[in-house]
Amino acid sequence: MIDAHHHIWLQKDLPWLLGPEQPRIFGPYAAIKRDYMIAEFLKDLEGTGIEKSVYVQANWAPNWFEDEVAWVQSVADESGWPHGIVGFADFTVEDVRPQLDRLKKYPLMRGIRQQLHWHENPLYRFAPHPRLPADPTVRQNIARLAEYGWSFDLQVFASQMEDAAGLAESCPDVQFVLMHAGMLEDTSPEGVKIWRKGMKRLSQCPNVATKLSAFGTFIHRNDPEFIAFMIKQSLQLFGAERCMFGSNFPIEKLWTSYADLFAAFQEGAKGLPKSKRQAIFHDTAARIYRL
Repeated sequence: MIDAHHHIWLQKDLPWLLGPEQPRIFGPYAAIKRDYMIAEFLKDLEGTGIEKSVYVQANWAPNWFEDEVAWVQSVADESGWPHGIVGFADFTVEDVRPQLDRLKKYPLMRGIRQQLHWHENPLYRFAPHPRLPADPTVRQNIARLAEYGWSFDLQVFASQMEDAAGLAESCPDVQFVLMHAGMLEDTSPEGVKIWRKGMKRLSQCPNVATKLSAFGTFIHRNDPEFIAFMIKQSLQLFGAERCMFGSNFPIEKLWTSYADLFAAFQEGAKGLPKSKRQAIFHDTAARIYRL
């Protein structure tokens, strides 16, 4: 089984973790304002059957984008974990290729994430404006990932999904991985309706897969019922061959253990045929991230 989304945090290289606690999308986080190294991650995994993992960039200072990948590669060289790296690059610059060229020497590089999500609530906002997925420069630069054989980890809210689908369609040779199944933050009937409409639009793009992860982000708890709902909805639209499990550790560690989180996901998928469970917990991530 594969965890397609985790972070290793090294405090001394992340000065934003050292200052006063700022409001975050996932709530108070004093408990994880510290080093989270690979040894602790592996201890968290004990007994779960997870055999591989993918590291996803953790927002080091943008000018340290290569340092982050270099450090994670060194951790993998020493420990054997993780097995793939999703690094950072800034796709808003005129030509992203000089950044990508600096990263291509690292053997575990598999993709890039630049968080494009924007929300009316400033607490949930990351991108400078909501329409970055429609920006011609961003689209041209993301299309260049095809030259490197890398995927793009796509992080948007429901209101941005139409533009995000246009982005995927403009880059047909790039594999996209939708973060956190589209980050459903409004669970009212109307909110779910809007989210599902956007998810359906994205699912029409054959080069978009979705990551089943971070379902505790907005509710700040491990909720097996909500996880089961998200798995069911995602599978209906994308199919198991385009869905993959991700833990979003150590953030989810704020409210649960890895074992309990993984158990909730397994419970949510228990009624599925074995082939679909195999896809969600292994095959999709292994194929897309080439593990």
